[in-house]
Amino acid sequence: MGAPLMGRNIFNQPPKEDQAAAPSPAPSKPVKFGGSVGGLRDSLREITANSIRDIDPEFIDVDGLRDRLAVDDDGIEDLAESIRKHGQQVPIMVRPSELPERFRVVYGRRRLAAIRRVGGPVKAIVRTLDDDASLIAQGQENNLRLDPSFIEKALFIKEMQDADYKPAVIQDALGLTRQGVSNHRVVIEQLPEELIRLIGPAHGIGRRQWGDLAALSGKVSLLGIAQEALASLPPDTSSVDRFQAVYDACLRATKGSPNRTASGSKTILKDSTGSPLGTISSDPRSLAIKIDRKGNEEFSHWLEEHAEAQIQALFKQWQDESRRQA
Repeated sequence: MGAPLMGRNIFNQPPKEDQAAAPSPAPSKPVKFGGSVGGLRDSLREITANSIRDIDPEFIDVDGLRDRLAVDDDGIEDLAESIRKHGQQVPIMVRPSELPERFRVVYGRRRLAAIRRVGGPVKAIVRTLDDDASLIAQGQENNLRLDPSFIEKALFIKEMQDADYKPAVIQDALGLTRQGVSNHRVVIEQLPEELIRLIGPAHGIGRRQWGDLAALSGKVSLLGIAQEALASLPPDTSSVDRFQAVYDACLRATKGSPNRTASGSKTILKDSTGSPLGTISSDPRSLAIKIDRKGNEEFSHWLEEHAEAQIQALFKQWQDESRRQA
């Protein structure tokens, strides 16, 4: 993978709206032309790599990891209509492909799709980026412009991890801490991907609600119940309402499930290597976290000293998330 990036922010922050004023390209660094033909070619390539160009969309390949659950056809058509009236105000970003005269999209997939409907060339910033830098640019731009939902970020994290991107690259791409990435990963590991795609992005449904649904995965068949619950809904039902319908159906099934005991449930806690740390036990009246001192003596002492502060911090985080979702 490529060398670390200074500041890990490899492009100027884009406008929030798709049709905001176009940013002025950053001035290119002075280029010293070498005396040889090869040096001249390299210098010209460096100048071109930081310019905005008009490119035929047929020469741009849409590949790489998906950071959104679905491309909204209605949204694309609205954007296409805006471009018909006002032109493309915000360039996309592409990088040179391994194939001659072709490019790979870094970000701006919706704008590219809209311009393909309108016809004509697409305005694109051309940058020579490695895979790490391209992924960070994609993640940062979409975070600023599109504000992906919790579950879209979780799926993007899973795709990045499956593709063996380094933890630091994943954190930079989404602007998350290591703990933030872990919070998303814990939820996504308990949910079938097909179930998530049936529900959709569900903007406004945060970690707590998705975590509550994931917690039911060990008690009932989430996917089967979801398929049955969603079959009776109108096709244009919002993803938020689809989530609620699935959660309510799964919760009802859980209450009637013979696997559910009066004593509640127990979850085994593990560290990043898979070694057991302890258990989380819940019943209708309480939630208890128990750390196994054997094998985790130092951690248990540390937790004993810091438990109150950590729980208060988690409580404040829950309050903040609840306010944002309200």
